[in-house]
Amino acid sequence: MMKKRFLVIVITVAILLVSVGPSYSPVSLTAQSDEPIKIGAIFDLTGPTSDVGQLYAAGIVAYVDYVNANGGIEGRPIELLSQDYAYSVENAENLYIEYVNEGVVAFQGWGTGDTEALRGRIAEDEIPFMSASYSAPLGDPEEAPYNFLVGTTYSDQLVILLQFMLEEWEAEGFTAEEMKVAVFHNDSPFGTSPLADGQAWGEEVGVEVYGVPMPRGASSFDAEITTHIVEGGATHVVVQNTSGPAALLLRNLEDLGLRDFVVFGCLNWCADEILIEGAGEAAEGVLGALPFAPTSVEVPGQEVVREWLAENDDRTLEEASLHFTQGWWTMAVMVEGIRLTLANGQELTGANIRANLETLENFDTGGITAPLTYTSEDHRGNRALRVYRVEDGVWVQASDLIDLRAEDMEEMSE
Repeated sequence: MMKKRFLVIVITVAILLVSVGPSYSPVSLTAQSDEPIKIGAIFDLTGPTSDVGQLYAAGIVAYVDYVNANGGIEGRPIELLSQDYAYSVENAENLYIEYVNEGVVAFQGWGTGDTEALRGRIAEDEIPFMSASYSAPLGDPEEAPYNFLVGTTYSDQLVILLQFMLEEWEAEGFTAEEMKVAVFHNDSPFGTSPLADGQAWGEEVGVEVYGVPMPRGASSFDAEITTHIVEGGATHVVVQNTSGPAALLLRNLEDLGLRDFVVFGCLNWCADEILIEGAGEAAEGVLGALPFAPTSVEVPGQEVVREWLAENDDRTLEEASLHFTQGWWTMAVMVEGIRLTLANGQELTGANIRANLETLENFDTGGITAPLTYTSEDHRGNRALRVYRVEDGVWVQASDLIDLRAEDMEEMSE
């Protein structure tokens, strides 16, 4: 009798499980959960790039606070697990492992060296990863399948700025062969990242392009100026470094009476408000390749940032800098991939977040960047930016949008 009763209970439970099973699938539970969404992040708050790292980090943290104050992502709050890694690759690797073990579904990184060191592990763990490094290989899904770039690659920044410089140079009656470009760069993978592509461009058009390492912690670049500008004959200088060293280089040129003898340009990490403040009058005329709109130019994407700062911070957007906005919108793009995943009722996995990011087409950042498009073949959000020039102490637009992706497509159609 007991055996029969037990058999009836087992059969009844089995029937109940089958009948309710589809309504309680793991995917549905995950999509409808109100559990916090864990996102990992590492920041340079005390290391050699902290002059801009602190501002960028503040923008990311502010965007998380903004989302949580407005109901989270599809009703779920973000739990940001973050720490200062002081620009140490070893620290970055250890923090990444720690946060992945704690269940993060996406990650915000920072430097080129650590992002490139992590990309194999990122792919293995299937963790969508955005960082402040715009090294070109990170935008190639074959090499870095879970990395996504919000900013224009360093290589494209350099090529666009060099093209603009050459056009102005030739308009003044000079030839490409008379143009000689010294790329002063951070002595790290971040600094050297665009150099080979810049040199390849130079070989095609007849412009000499070469690199000049900038020693970390240097109190003067007089020796480099003497070797590469006075003796080497550079007509143009492009800096791939952060604002502090670039401002010092400008002051050194001014003190040596050489500022007016070279055309000076910056890629995104020194084309900012900090450079102008640090270099003073020596910053006048500096060109900048800016993938992110400066605070001196009003665009719709700044409005929500200004409002947040007015209510939660004692700084203006100009004081917070374009790097604050840069961090804000980088996190906004990541959140959009997560939002789409949840809105589609999908399980919140790295693979699904990646797939949804790859559906973004002409994603509008309100003019902070050129529209962003990701595909399974290309994780570079765009290949476009505007060149700006410092005039009367502010960044002023010097070019229309220059889009290398559009130029390549035009060439292919001819």
